[in-house]
Amino acid sequence: MADSFDVIVIGGGPAGYVAAIRCAQLGMNTACVESRGEGDAPQLGGTCLNVGCIPSKALLDSSHKYHDVQHALEAHGISVKSPAIDIAAMMGRKNQIVEKLTGGIATLFKANGVTPIHGRGRLLSGKKVEVVSGEATKEYSAEHVILATGSEPISIPPAELDGKYIVDSTGALEFDAVPKRLGVIGAGVIGLELGSVWNFLGAEVTILEAQDRFLSMADQRLAKEGFKLLSRQGLDIKLGARVMGTEVKNRKVRVNYTEGNDEHELLVDKLIVAVGRRPLTDGLLAADSGVNLDERGSIFVNDHCETDVPGVYAIGDVVRGPMLAHKGMEEGVMVAERIAGQPAQMNYEAIPSVIYTHPEMAWVGMTEEDAKASGEPYKVGQFPFSALGRALAANITDGLVRIVASEATDQVLGVHIIGPQASELIAQAVVALEFSASAEDLAMTVCAHPTLSEGMHEAALAVNGQAIHMANRAKKKP
Repeated sequence: MADSFDVIVIGGGPAGYVAAIRCAQLGMNTACVESRGEGDAPQLGGTCLNVGCIPSKALLDSSHKYHDVQHALEAHGISVKSPAIDIAAMMGRKNQIVEKLTGGIATLFKANGVTPIHGRGRLLSGKKVEVVSGEATKEYSAEHVILATGSEPISIPPAELDGKYIVDSTGALEFDAVPKRLGVIGAGVIGLELGSVWNFLGAEVTILEAQDRFLSMADQRLAKEGFKLLSRQGLDIKLGARVMGTEVKNRKVRVNYTEGNDEHELLVDKLIVAVGRRPLTDGLLAADSGVNLDERGSIFVNDHCETDVPGVYAIGDVVRGPMLAHKGMEEGVMVAERIAGQPAQMNYEAIPSVIYTHPEMAWVGMTEEDAKASGEPYKVGQFPFSALGRALAANITDGLVRIVASEATDQVLGVHIIGPQASELIAQAVVALEFSASAEDLAMTVCAHPTLSEGMHEAALAVNGQAIHMANRAKKKP
């Protein structure tokens, strides 16, 4: 194996492996260093494919199907007696999906000529990369280095992980039985998704959220609807709940927390700590590497993901912006193409966010709160899924579509969806923002009937008081 490459990528997660493949496609001799795995073969895919996005979605879909068998099929005239869940089989299916996808990346590396290197990479001065694998240490050099080591769960002192009773998001994907009572610290994306999995499978789930507002980063009309629907499903979400301490005793976890001035105690069988993630940069940078961290502990980069060292880039969860796999992937493509001399760039204003609960929540662009804070006049159109024939036929009528647009220009500023297939429907909104579309543009777009996408069409019509399949309310100035 040669010791010198055109590009070395440190990290084989979504940002890293996409960057490596795109660099190789553009004719560069590329290597990708990944610490996960055993022997000479790294296990690619990062947190997302191995212990994050993919396995959690597999469990969400399995658990939701079980929930539907118990509670939703009767409306279709289907009766199922005594449904049962096989946790081992469900986990086995999840693991098979992970193995297939991670193995697929290895195949793509081979097809594109990317050299995989197993070990822990560290950036040295002069764009050299040290790789430690077991007892062996080897040094490589490159014209360009891309840092893409991802992130890790944040731990908190009041709830120290023990890997059995108090676990992080990774441990929550490995339970071998449904806990009777489950506690979750954090009502963010990860906490809500994992709480939903085990709630659908029969656990009594309590979520403790320190913030006083539910999903403070989302449009608050969407957040209000999400809180209502998830509470109806059985999630007990306590806002303003600050965990003060935990104790494991007699195979139970005792959680002490406060709500306002009141002290409370929660007794659960398992506790998931899901309070967020932090950039994984420990041991990544030698003191003389020249790469600097910002005030949040992320690697400092400019708009094109260039660090303070020419030829060294950083992408994905280790840099500013939302910790989203698709954001990291597109940064990887942008960096690869800029290294190749192409004028690539990212539009950070059009990155969608999704929470894969049922119903799903998805949004892109400005919230109504953002629009109000800007001081510029705006208008909002909203349409419920309950008024759509396709949603009624499928018995999936919870939720709504909201569009925020400029009062002056009619340009779409943001779209917020809670409802069936929101993760797919939001792509239409991303395209609208990417091309600076107006609400009228969306309203004039023909959607097949009957489909869920008609919700976007009707919400766009509603922006200007022209919705067809609901009564239009008199418009009020914001």
